[in-house]
Order: sequence, then structure tokens, then C-alpha cells
Amino acid sequence: MTEIIPSLWFNQNIEEAMKFYTETFPDSSIDNITENDGKVFAAEFTVSGQKFHGINAGPEFTFNEAVSFIVTCASQDEVDHYWNTLSAGGSESRCGWLKDQFGLSWQVVPTRLYELASDPNPARAKGAIDAMMTMAKLSIADLEAGADAAG
Repeated sequence: MTEIIPSLWFNQNIEEAMKFYTETFPDSSIDNITENDGKVFAAEFTVSGQKFHGINAGPEFTFNEAVSFIVTCASQDEVDHYWNTLSAGGSESRCGWLKDQFGLSWQVVPTRLYELASDPNPARAKGAIDAMMTMAKLSIADLEAGADAAG
């Protein structure tokens, strides 16, 4: 079976990144490390069941928002946990977006947002989206209040 595996370019910190990601998410592991001249050159790791490949290169290329990973969360506790953990040492943005300490972009999104955004009442859906646009870390209660106020 053909497999598609994201490959990430790290600036000489792949070991730190793999440790951080595999400790942050369940069902994660460091699967293979390739060394060259006694230094980590490349590695394969799994994060929340998703396989990744990484190379330990240099500063020539950096991550940007053109590629991000979405973390779907069933509860506000999950949103808070992943938001706080992933943004530590990185930077917070808007609408559930953040960059981690390695510069990788993430979207931490409660599944409730998807439900509200697809509400059959377009006013409620718009109210939830409008509420999202005012937030950094997403709040389920505030998304629901936005939907309720509009519809």
C-alpha cells in the first residue's frame, strides 16, 4: 500500500523535537534514527499514530503557516492541554493557531467548532465563526455563546 509521510526539516534539533512531540501526544514513538559521523542525520517517528520523517539539517529552510497540523479536541480540557503545551516556548496567534518552539504551526480546534460552523441555521454558524475570529485559544463556551447570540 502506498503511504504518504510528511517530511520535516529541522535546524539541528530533531532529537529535541521528536522527544517533545512523542511526550506530548499519546500513541507516539521514536521509530528509527540514522546517524552520520556520530550525529543524528535523519529519523522516523510517530505522533498520535501519524508517521513522520525528519532530517537534521540547518537554517536554510524554516517552517511557516503554509503547512500546519490540526489537533482536534473533544473537550476544553484537551484544548487547554494541547494549546498550553504546544505554545510553550513558541508563539500564540489567532483562531486556534500557534507556533511551537521549533516554529511548526498548529491549529488546536475543538470538534464543537465544526459542529457549530455547520449548524443548519446560517446565523448560528456565522455567530460561532465570528466568535472564533476574536480568540487566540479557542473556548468552547465562547463559541457556543457566539452561536446562541446570533441565532
